Order: sequence, then structure tokens, then C-alpha cells
Amino acid sequence: MELGLYTFGDVHPDAPGGRGKEGEERVKHLIEEIELADQVGLDVFGLGEHHRPDYVASAPAMILAAAAARTKNIKLSSAVTVLSSDDPVRVFQQFATLDLISGGRAEIMAGRGSFIESFPLFGYDLEDYDQLFTEKLDLLLAIRDSEKVTWSGETRRPINERGVYPRPLQEALPIWIAVGGTPQSVARAGAMGLPFALAIIGGEPARFAPLFDLYREAARRAGQDASKLKTSINVHGFIADTTAAAADQFYGPQAEVMNRIGRERGWGPTNRAHFDQARGPNGNLFLGDPDTVAEKIIRHQRLFKNDRFLLQMAIGLMPHDQIMRGIELYGTKVAPLVRKALAEDAAKETESA
Repeated sequence: MELGLYTFGDVHPDAPGGRGKEGEERVKHLIEEIELADQVGLDVFGLGEHHRPDYVASAPAMILAAAAARTKNIKLSSAVTVLSSDDPVRVFQQFATLDLISGGRAEIMAGRGSFIESFPLFGYDLEDYDQLFTEKLDLLLAIRDSEKVTWSGETRRPINERGVYPRPLQEALPIWIAVGGTPQSVARAGAMGLPFALAIIGGEPARFAPLFDLYREAARRAGQDASKLKTSINVHGFIADTTAAAADQFYGPQAEVMNRIGRERGWGPTNRAHFDQARGPNGNLFLGDPDTVAEKIIRHQRLFKNDRFLLQMAIGLMPHDQIMRGIELYGTKVAPLVRKALAEDAAKETESA
């Protein structure tokens, strides 16, 4: 199983020191975080796209390209690309270029997006929300699969036998579908034979297990090659030297973000009691010392059989030094424990086969 991180590049929503200065510092820190994740042996780093004052990454491919020049092995992914309000041609070109810079380490994680600011910003009608994603995903896959493209739809002008360049170093640029738990989206990803990433940011993770069964069954019915199916869970959490330190460091920034977004969406406020329940054995937060987090990752991989695990530690205004220490512990302590346990599981399965 691949182990990695993702973030949206949080900044202060009011930027008291100036948006340019705050953005410069956060981008600098982001690149340092990606560089460290590579150095400690993590497999993937994902950077999400948002168009709001509280996030710096509206153009993830550019930041990932800067990180590509300073890393060697780690895969670099969007998390997510808001495909519905973007141009699939430009998305492909940007990530194909990233693939060339990185030596074949680029990926696209495409989704509808959890916020809607990009739709009016780029001139799209929210009434076309589903159709935009469906058609643009179809076009993106057509570009990925063929150098010259002929395509038509209702949301943009057709393309008639036009080449899209550059082409990536990888034979097929990986394209994942990010979903928030809608069964129809999960089944569609399976039927199309595309990898899917499930965001689990609330409730008990175990209740999402049927979605993985649905994905695999939809793929089987569509005749997809089971060996090419990949799944990921993307979760919130934090790692520190002690579980108490992890909880105390993470609670304030994470609660501020969840309450800010909650006010926009009509959610009830969170509190420390909710937080402490969520970081328990059956909760959605993967938080604690290395042994605690590793045990929780292993237990859920045995449940979901997921191929990838992405942890969002940099939420809100987390101090950079704490994030860096969390990344160090993730790569040097948590990852070896997880890999050892899963290797033992695989050996036992082979013996019993």
C-alpha cells in the first residue's frame, strides 16, 4: 500500500501581514514539506485546488512542478483538480509537463470539488454541475488515451483531430477519481475502470466499507481488469511524538477550519469532546503517536483493502515545524510499521492460497 500526504495549502483567511507575503511563505513551506516527505520515503504527495482566500493552491501543478525539481521518488498528484470548471486540454498539458519535469511522477486526481467558487469565477453555470464533470472527464480521458483527439459535447466546442502536447513520460498519465461518498460516483468509477479516492472526514470509517465492495462489483460487471483497479482513502489526522501532543497541536487549527466551513454550510459547531471521540479507535481522525496511527492505518487497510492511504496533516494554521516533525515521524516510524505488517499479511495469504 502506498502511503502519502495531501493538503490544500491553508493560509490565514484575512492575511494580516498581506496576502502576497503570506502566500510566499506558505508556498515555501509546502515545497519543504514535499521535499521532506520524499526524503523520508513516503510515496505520494497531493495538493488540492481551491479558489478562496484561505488556501494558496489555486494552481497546484505549478507548486508541484517546483517541488518536482527538488525531489526524486515521490509521486506528485492534484488532490483534487476541479475538472468541472477547468479546461481538460490545459489540465492535461500542465500535468504532462509536470510528468516531464518529475521524470514520470505526475498524477491527476479529478473531482467535482467541495467548493463552488471556481464555477462563477470561470464563467460556468452551477445548473450544469453534473454534465460539466461528465463531459470534461470524458474529454480528459480521450486526450490521455490518444495523441490526436476528436471529441464533441454540449459544454464546449468540439475538437476535430487535433493533437494535444506535450505528451507525458508515462505511457498513460494516471487519472484518479475523487469522491465524497456518493454511491453513484463510486459505481461509475468502477464501471470505467478508474482508480478512486474516497475522502473520509466524518463518521466512522467502517461504514464506508460497502462502497469499496460496490466499486469492485461495478468494475467486475463492466468487465474491467481487476488488477488495474486502485483505491485510496484520504483522511484527516496528525502524528506527534506522543498522542497527547498530537491531539493538543492538531485540535485548534482543525477545529477552526471545520467550524469556519461549517458556518458556511450550516453544520453545527465542533468541540473538543467531538474531536476526542473522532480520534478514538473507530473515529475518522488518524491521530496520535506513531504506534497508534500505524495500528489504525493497518486495521482499516485490512477492512478496505485499499491500495493507498493519504493523510491530511496540514490543516488550518498548523505551525510549520510541527508539520515537518509529523512528516518525519510518518516516514521513519509509521511507514515501516505499516509496511512490515502488510507484508506479513501478504505472506500469510500466499501461504494459504
